[in-house]
Amino acid sequence: MTSLVATNVCVDIPILSRRARSLRTVAIAKARNVGGKMVSSGTDVSVVRALDNITFSLKAGDRLGLVGPNGAGKTTLIRALADIYSPTAGSIRREGTLVPMFDINIGFDDESTGYENIILRGLMSGLTQRQITATAQAIADFSGLGDYIDLPIRTYSAGMLLRLMFSIATSVQGNIVLMDEWLAVGDAEFRLKANARLKEITDRAGILVIASHDENLLRSICNLGMRIESGRMVEFGPIADVLATKPAAA
Repeated sequence: MTSLVATNVCVDIPILSRRARSLRTVAIAKARNVGGKMVSSGTDVSVVRALDNITFSLKAGDRLGLVGPNGAGKTTLIRALADIYSPTAGSIRREGTLVPMFDINIGFDDESTGYENIILRGLMSGLTQRQITATAQAIADFSGLGDYIDLPIRTYSAGMLLRLMFSIATSVQGNIVLMDEWLAVGDAEFRLKANARLKEITDRAGILVIASHDENLLRSICNLGMRIESGRMVEFGPIADVLATKPAAA
C-alpha cells in the first residue's frame, strides 16, 4: 500500500560565524530562500530551522498542495521528502517509489548528444541497460527533436534543451510524485503534450505532493492542502479550506 508519513520532522541548516564571515553571509542569504528561523547553537555555529515539527500522513490517492509565501519552507519539505535533506529530528516513512519532478537539469553533459544524455540520466536514475534501451527511443520521440537528438546538447537552444530534460524526467515510473511547481516547458504545441503527460503521471500516481502558488491548479488536482509559514505547518486539511484561510500577517 502506497503511503507517505512525516512525523515531527525538523530540518536545521547550519551557518558558520565569526571565523567564516563571508561564508556566513552567503549561508544566511541561502537560508532566507528555505524559510525558517535563526536558532543559536554555540559561539561559532548557528542554525536556521527551515522545517519545524512537520507532521502529516498521506495514503494512496491523496494529492497534497503546499502553499505559503516565498521562503516559507515548501521547497525544503519537498527536498526532505525526496531524501535530499535529512531530517535533523523526526522521521519520514514511505511505502512506494519516488518520482522527483524537480531539478530536471541536473546531470547533463554538454558535449554528449541528446541520445547519450538519455542513457546517462537513465544510469544515474538506477535503471539497468535493458530498461534504458527499452525506453530511450520513446523519450527521444516525445522530445520532438528529430535529428538534433544525435547532436551535442551544447548546440541546442534553451527551448530544445528543456524539451529533452522534460521528456527524460517524465519517463520515470513510480507512485509517489514530488513536484516543486507544475512544469510548463517549450512552445505552445509541446506545452500541450507536456501538460497531458503530467496529468497522466499525476492521475496514475499513488500520491502527489506539489508546491505551487497557482491556487486554481491546486484546486483542480489536489484534495488536501498544507499551509507552511516560517517553517511550520499552520494548517492541514481539505484544499478548499486551506486556500480559503487568510495567511497570517507578516
